[in-house]
Amino acid sequence: MARQAIGGTHPAATGPLAGLLVADFSRILAGPYATMLLADLGADVIKVEGPAGDDTRGWVPPVRDGVSTYFLGVNRGKRSIALDLRDEQDARLARELARRADILIENFKPGGLAKYGLDYPSVRQSNPAVVYSSISGFGSGAGREVPGYDLMVQAMSGLMSLTGDPSGPPYRAGISVFDVMAGNHAVIGILAALRHREATGEGQLVEVNLLSSALTGLVNHSSAYVAGGVVPFRMGNAHPSVFPYEPLPTADDDLIIAAANDGQFRKLCAVLGIPDVAEDPRYARNAERTTNRDELRTVLVEQLKRRPALEWFDLLVEAGVPSGPIQTIDGGFAMAERFELDPVVQVGEGERAMPTTRHPVRLSLTPASYRLPPPELDEHGEELRQWLSAPPDGVDD
Repeated sequence: MARQAIGGTHPAATGPLAGLLVADFSRILAGPYATMLLADLGADVIKVEGPAGDDTRGWVPPVRDGVSTYFLGVNRGKRSIALDLRDEQDARLARELARRADILIENFKPGGLAKYGLDYPSVRQSNPAVVYSSISGFGSGAGREVPGYDLMVQAMSGLMSLTGDPSGPPYRAGISVFDVMAGNHAVIGILAALRHREATGEGQLVEVNLLSSALTGLVNHSSAYVAGGVVPFRMGNAHPSVFPYEPLPTADDDLIIAAANDGQFRKLCAVLGIPDVAEDPRYARNAERTTNRDELRTVLVEQLKRRPALEWFDLLVEAGVPSGPIQTIDGGFAMAERFELDPVVQVGEGERAMPTTRHPVRLSLTPASYRLPPPELDEHGEELRQWLSAPPDGVDD
């Protein structure tokens, strides 16, 4: 759709999604992460916040210049307008934004936007080409009334039963892994729906829920149950089907070694100075290595104890054996710099410029861009209200 330009002075959008308008009615993580990825690729994202703002604005510490780094991490590239949907004038502006949008993303409780005329059936009446993405915890069926938080889904999906020491309690993952996964799935669904719209002119509803994202994200563990009738159990850092594929002690720190096939295991043994072990019938093939993992671990650790982890890392990588030191986040960024991945980019200009993490996808012809820093609450409210209040003939649909 061609549309009247939004007011204000902002860098021109570039990228494969330039020209698409996203009405972002989501908050916290899954939805904002998805809309940030779309913004990086050129979409014009309007973040609609309640009068108190996105919850994560208050999730502190840590902070940068008094602003929650949680919020900063998933909201670059957007413009903010604060609308109280309980106020009819604000709700009317929200409905007008939905009418003009190419994409609408929301993560209210299923059905929660119907009373404002912002649910999919209502928006579709005025905007049949809209790609409407709804993210929930447990879908729009029998689980619609259950609030969806990542920690709940980590517990309910079975992930926590797989995480932690076998003799200890279940643990959550260190990040909100299923919120991020659901955000990625929402982007995939949106792009698929846009392709369909390009071919037919017809929009559609894209539903994503955290539990379904979790179950597909458990991959081999899900398949073990669904296809094999096996309920996986907690194994600490060990892999149920591959060895060695875990941290092993060296002269100083633990080192991840992931020799996932027979060829890699032979290379590992050569680097460790024990090539005969790779020919031992107890260890020559993965099935035998996995069965005899306790004996083999002792053999490997005896050799690994002779050098520190980083020395082994360089030797193993040179030999083509997957391995890696266990690091803190700063070490992860340093490693990305070492590998020339340029993990940190600047977003914004002048006093508002700030470092942010690079978009994960590299496109050779239409790369991601970082035009706008994360917005202050209602930072663009005035210009957006003027734009949304313009007479209908100011929009060319």
